[in-house]
Order: sequence, then structure tokens, then C-alpha cells
Amino acid sequence: MKNSEFAKVFQDIADLLELKGENVFKIRAYQRAVFSIEHLPQELEQLVKEDRLKEVVGVGEAIAKKITELVITGRLDYYETLKAEFPEGISTLLDVPGIGPKTAMLFTRELDIKSIDELEAAIVGGRVASLPRMGDKTAENIRHHLQALRRKDQRIPIGEALSVVDEILAGLSRVAGLKNLTPAGSLRRFRETIGDIDLMGTADNAREAIQTFVNLPQVREVLASGTTKASVVVSGGLQVDLRIVEHDSFGSLLQYFTGSKQHNINLRDRAHRLGLKLSEYGITNLVAEELEKFATEEAFYERQGLQFIPPEIREGQQEIARAEQGTIPRLVELSDIRGDLHVHTGWSDGHDSLEAMAQAAKARGYQYLGISDHSAGRGIAHGLDAERLRQQIAEIKALNQKVGGIHIFSGMEVDIRADGSLDMPDELLEELDIVTAAVHSAMNQSEAQMTGRIIKAIENPNVDVLAHLTCRLLPDREPIAVDMEAIFQVAAGTDTALEINAMPSRLDLKDTHAYRARELGVRLLIGTDAHSSEHLDFMRFGIGVARRGWCPAADILNTRPLEEIVAYLKH
Repeated sequence: MKNSEFAKVFQDIADLLELKGENVFKIRAYQRAVFSIEHLPQELEQLVKEDRLKEVVGVGEAIAKKITELVITGRLDYYETLKAEFPEGISTLLDVPGIGPKTAMLFTRELDIKSIDELEAAIVGGRVASLPRMGDKTAENIRHHLQALRRKDQRIPIGEALSVVDEILAGLSRVAGLKNLTPAGSLRRFRETIGDIDLMGTADNAREAIQTFVNLPQVREVLASGTTKASVVVSGGLQVDLRIVEHDSFGSLLQYFTGSKQHNINLRDRAHRLGLKLSEYGITNLVAEELEKFATEEAFYERQGLQFIPPEIREGQQEIARAEQGTIPRLVELSDIRGDLHVHTGWSDGHDSLEAMAQAAKARGYQYLGISDHSAGRGIAHGLDAERLRQQIAEIKALNQKVGGIHIFSGMEVDIRADGSLDMPDELLEELDIVTAAVHSAMNQSEAQMTGRIIKAIENPNVDVLAHLTCRLLPDREPIAVDMEAIFQVAAGTDTALEINAMPSRLDLKDTHAYRARELGVRLLIGTDAHSSEHLDFMRFGIGVARRGWCPAADILNTRPLEEIVAYLKH
């Protein structure tokens, strides 16, 4: 079983326990386990074999026993018994926003509904509206939720979603008095794929902002439109919601809709113990029954005695406890980046010249740029053989004399062959400033083969960086089978840097891998893998991943000044 399958079982258990009205702490124990499992850098089956389940945050003894039972037998008696207590298909209905436990039971018992398609057919046929406490308006609202759920199932990479947001923000910029406009939800938390987009803002004239929004050229369908909020579907089928609130309530609204669900649950539970009630409108003192409003998120968290929690780490793990202690680090920011050490030029499969890439990097304020054109073994990339590489080294030396204000490192993205050898002689690699190794072929090797292959490359003394370790492509290509823990251990021992590849279709290492590598003392760097000067802007995607991995600037190699990079590469 894959980790995603384990997570689905425990999410179902949490939903069914909630349906039974079980103890809320028991339900949340399963919800915490789901999140931890979804974000593990290792497979649970491997941890069971190594007797290491106790290392997984959020997995206690009882859940660990259930995981072990699933691994050994392929089924879980507790889960099967629990499912048998309820009508078939009820878990599916609980996934629909707006359908709570009582409504789900009503649909299954009265209408024998077992699937989303059956529910939609019942709404269209008028059977849902005829049920007690339903009616036409409620039935239609549920149908809108169904349509939104289908769109959410078709998640898109964050790179595509941010492109949509940029266009919408540009379109709304002409609205006078519209302020604080920002994305919320999973986009603001920088999840790697997005189901829909939530936008928040404040306005002197909310009605004007909403009208401008629903009439943007990107809008294909208006799902709902009121005086302070609206929902639309834009080109490509993505749902976008806009909410406008009073200026003095913006901090509460933004925090509430940024989430995640588990973060907000944990925050509300803690606040309740302090005699407070949290909502999108502010904080209510339960004794005085007075609502306090907050214009900023910083003030909202401070009122609860908490350090500000960056949105990227609001995932219901350790962030609230760390905020209580004031030990959340200052996470890396785009302004911390001093250079990009993984870019391509027209010498291989890039679109711009060496000088154009250097000038573009200089314009971004970078101190250095690392050229990493492909080796010849990857024929589709018009890679460099030994002769062409020597010619490029000479051109880079000349360019460093010509272009002031930035240093250009000679380098190569050298292919790791199936046997772990490198696609370029060691004596030539020694002439380069920086060597980046990467897998581009034979990706169907077994985990043992792939792990040994990559470790052999890391242990080559000429290799400085390992790029896009898992080789995944979002949303289509699955990651290779590799023992990440073993790779991290070897990389830490050899002082080899691991790349967070900022290409929006890669984001590789992902957030949980970056977190674990950082724990083990592995050097990380963020490389854009740019194939044109415009691609240098992909750095913001790598920053998002690093922030989700709790990385301060000190953990990212290319936040260091030029002299430190030179010293590292010589070392």
C-alpha cells in the first residue's frame, strides 16, 4: 500500500467516527495521523519493516498497530466493522461541502444514494428538494457544491494557479479603494497543487469590487454574486472566490480562510481553553461576550499569545506549540537569494545566450550565476560533449571579464547513467566550477538499484549538487522509487548539496523532503532550472517549497554571498 492509501483509510475512519458522535479527541487523533502520513518522506511499509513507526509524529500506539495490521494483512478489521455500521456510500457523501452527518444519513436512508452521480440525479429529479428541511434552494446549493467538488478533484499545479491569480489581480487593480487583495487557502500556503482559488480583500466600495470581479474577461461562469462575495469559474474550469470585508476585520478573515483545516481546529481548541472563540470576524471573549476585530494577522495571533505563524507552515503539526515558545525561525524569503546555480543556455536546450542569462541575473540583483547545460548523453537536450564543454568554459571566462557586477560559474548538469557513472570524464569535470548530477533515464529501476546508482554519483568527489532527486513531473510523472533517507544520510556525509528544483512542474525536492534533509544537516539550494531568462522568476516557487519545509535562509546555500559560495565549491 502507498501512503495515500493508508491516509484514505484513516480519513474514512475519522469521518465515520464523527458520524457516530464519538469523542472529538479520538477523531482528531485520526485526522492528525492522516496529515502526517500524507507528508511522510518515507513509505509506511518500510517504516513497519524497520520498526520505526514511533518516529512518525501524530501516530500513537493504537494507530501504529492498525498500520501494522494493514501492512501485514492488507485489511483492517476495525475499519471494516465500522463501515458495516453505516449505509453504503455514506463516506462519499461526507466529502461534499455542505453535507454534514445528519444530511448524509438522510440521503442514504431515504433516497438510497450511494454516489455523487446518484445525488446529482436526485437533485435534478426533485427528490432531494422534497425531503424534510430541504427545499429547492438547499438542493441547488448542494448541486453547486457538487460541481465545485468535481473541479477540486481536478487539481492543477501551483504554477498554473498563480498565473491565473496574477491575471485576476491585475484586472482588479483598477478598482479604487480596493486594498489588501491577496490569495488565501491552499494557494497562500503554497501547496503544490490547487483545487480552487480564494481571494480576500478590503474595499471602500465592496459592490464595485464584486461587479468588476464577475465581469473580468477570464470569467466563463458566475456561480454566485452578492454584495461582499462572489464565486466564478474562469478559463480552464478553475473556481475562484472573492470575499470583501471591512478594513478592521481583514486579519481575522485572511487567517480563517488561509487554513489549513487542522491548523484552524487546533487553534480554536487552544483558544477555547483560554476562554476565547475564534471566527472569521475576530475573537470573542466568552466571559464578556465582546468581539475584538483585527486588521492584521499578526495582531490576531498576538492576541492569543502566539508568535506570528507564516502561512506556509499552517498545517496542523508543530507550528502552534512552536509559536507558543516563540521558536518559529525566520523562514527564507526571495530577498535572501544571492544567485541561481542551475540555469541552461542556448548551448544545450536553453533559449537564451550565456550573456543574456548573465545580464538577466544581474538585473535581479544576483551576485552569481551557475551555468548547468546538459551533458551529451541526454541526446534530446543537444548536450555538450568534451570539446564543446571546453569551448563553453573559455567563453564563460571571457564573459566574466566583459560583464561586471556578477560572477558566472562554469558548470554542467551531467547525466547519471544507469550504473551510477557520470556522462563526462572526471578529468574534465575537475575543470568546472560546479558540477550538478541528475537522473534523466532508466527511471523504472528498482528502489535498491536507483538508490545505489544515485549514491555512487553523490560519492564522486567532483559532484557538488544533486538535482531534482525524485524526477517527478507535476501532475503526470510519478517520482522514482528511491530510499530518500539513505540519500540524505550520504549527502550529509559527503557535504553534497541537494536541490529544491523551482521549476513549477517539478518542485523537487518537495516540502517534506526538504524538511527531513534539513534535519539531517544536508545542504540545500534552490535552483530554477531556467531555460530562458524569464524562467529565473521561478525562484519564488522554490522559496515556497523551502518555507513549507521550515527552512531559514541559513539552510539554503544560494543565500550565501559570493565568497562563501566560492569557498564551498573549492572545498
